[in-house]
Amino acid sequence: MRKMLATVMACAALLTGAAPAQAVVTKDPVQALNAILAPGHGMHFTETTTLLDGTDERSERRRKGIFEFDAKGGVKSLDVTTTGGEYGRERVIGFNHDIGGTGYQSGGLVGKWLKKGKTWWKDSHQLYLRHTELLDYDEQLVNPAEPATLAALLRNGQRSGDTVTGAITFKELERASRWAEHSTHAGWDPDTRLTYTVTLTSSGLVGRVQSMFTFSDGLDELVGKTVHVDTRYSRWGGKVSIKAPDPRKTTTELCIEGFCNWRLPG
Repeated sequence: MRKMLATVMACAALLTGAAPAQAVVTKDPVQALNAILAPGHGMHFTETTTLLDGTDERSERRRKGIFEFDAKGGVKSLDVTTTGGEYGRERVIGFNHDIGGTGYQSGGLVGKWLKKGKTWWKDSHQLYLRHTELLDYDEQLVNPAEPATLAALLRNGQRSGDTVTGAITFKELERASRWAEHSTHAGWDPDTRLTYTVTLTSSGLVGRVQSMFTFSDGLDELVGKTVHVDTRYSRWGGKVSIKAPDPRKTTTELCIEGFCNWRLPG
């Protein structure tokens, strides 16, 4: 009973955006965001995910990385390291989240399939670089670097000081967000509700996004479970440089169950 009560209180804290008091936001968030968007610039983030199955709450994974913007707030490239997963530390680098995207993976499960002397797998056999295939099902689906997404969060939520709390369906989020549209969640129940709390800085930029939703379909082992994602953002608009791995350490082929030269169909 005590464990169940603690879990309920933790969920309530997420949805109410409990956080220390901050300075009053003085700028319009969408205008503040538009002012810093430019290729070659981006932001840094850290992220913690927690999976809740009934009263059993356990820490899932932690991420740390960089996003580079395009001129419209989309993700032009990313470099993200994940720890705490089943297969150990993993790093992913991705470019061009549009037609012809390319992703690189090192460590994790893919690391067990790489040829000797290779540390990166390169995957260019996809129409869109679906970030959920790089970062997995429990990543942050809300991209606060997209002006249309931020506007939708402000419109759907209630603002109190520096926090905005609300809910949005996957369908509504995908209409506003290319990030959500190009996730593998796009094929799930469009009426799934994602609750969120956005915390703004005094300059009007997003300092934190906390989101939560329950899987209503998809993989059987996830249906009925709830994922919490807590992401903190910093160094908005700073210059970033994300480069492809050393080609000498990169391969497009994997060795799976004794079969090498295995590739995705082109």
